[in-house]
Amino acid sequence: MSGTSTRSLAVPAGLLIGCAVLAAALAMGIRQSFGLFLAPMTEAHAWGRSDYAFALALQVLVNGVAQPVCGQIADRIGGRAVIMGGAVLYGLATLGMALTDNLALFTLFAGLGMGIAVSAAGMPVVIASLTRLLPENLRGRAVGLGTAGSSFGQFLVVPIAAQAIGLLGWQGALLFLAGLTLVMIPLALPLTDAPAASKVGVADNETASHALSRAMRSGTFWCLFFGFFVCGLHVSFLTVHLPGFVHLCGLPLYVGAGAISLIGLFNVAGSLISGELSQKWRRRELLVAIYATRGVLMTAFFFAEKTTATVLVFSALMGLLWLSTVPPTVALVARNFGTRWLATIFGLVFLGHQVGGFAGAWVGGLVFDRTGSYDQMWIIGILASAFAALIHLPVRDPTPRPLAVPAE
Repeated sequence: MSGTSTRSLAVPAGLLIGCAVLAAALAMGIRQSFGLFLAPMTEAHAWGRSDYAFALALQVLVNGVAQPVCGQIADRIGGRAVIMGGAVLYGLATLGMALTDNLALFTLFAGLGMGIAVSAAGMPVVIASLTRLLPENLRGRAVGLGTAGSSFGQFLVVPIAAQAIGLLGWQGALLFLAGLTLVMIPLALPLTDAPAASKVGVADNETASHALSRAMRSGTFWCLFFGFFVCGLHVSFLTVHLPGFVHLCGLPLYVGAGAISLIGLFNVAGSLISGELSQKWRRRELLVAIYATRGVLMTAFFFAEKTTATVLVFSALMGLLWLSTVPPTVALVARNFGTRWLATIFGLVFLGHQVGGFAGAWVGGLVFDRTGSYDQMWIIGILASAFAALIHLPVRDPTPRPLAVPAE
């Protein structure tokens, strides 16, 4: 039996996974609630909606650029300290959003500060820390749970934030969320993945620069990067534009809101299923199947009559595929490039996701402004699915080599 499956844990696996899931849930849920503040804050400060939207779009880009940097810091000093620092910055940035009425300062807090905070305290660093701490036979399930936790946070925290706005006003609700971010600090305590405790393995003694160089010379890295770009493009396009598209089809606004909620809810199941399948199937083939199925689903929806039923069925099925790409992608990064610099290298792959996310949101709006329709964007999304399915075919999916168990 391999050493990775027998290595004893300083903290019980259940506690590790539970704290990581809750931390990821808070990080994602609070971030996803900021769209609720667009209307009351722009009205209160006489800002344009595009001004507020730009700050959140900047947050996505900063998150993508900062993710490899935060990942490398986590790889050097351990994830716990980075997540705790990110939680503090998260709270300060949210506090700044609540207290400033200056648009430039708001953009600084919501865009730059929040983008860095989410990179430090968000899902990639949490999952990388969890992956390093757990034995190989638990990693796929744990990553699935961590990804599901993010979606559960969206499903749970966004309604709480909406209730807080109703009870406390938008400013009081932001202050409440600022305090809620600090709960991530105790949740990070079990994530003691210090580099000194790293397992002895093939790539564990590499320097960060050598590991990055090795990854970026690999075709597998770039296949994963551009595949994740497509994932981000799909996610942002649908998150930002699906409610508006549904309304253009003559359906009530609540159908669009329900569609986004269903995506988040079904993504919990999709992420868990993907995590389990990542332990049993070849991860390369799983990614090919996920992206190909997205393309088929988007094509069917594009040609279908747009009714409440078709919208909700599409949303539920798309939710199963939403972030199901994360567990196999993390597993492939770990298996190809090791776990020593996992947060750094996965952070670079995640940058592709965020660049794709910016493109999905921006290009979707650009296409609509120029054509008065989202038809071209749906076609782009369908073609992107085919591209992502094909680009994963050359990905290396090696079987991990068992580590020697010291004789007792």
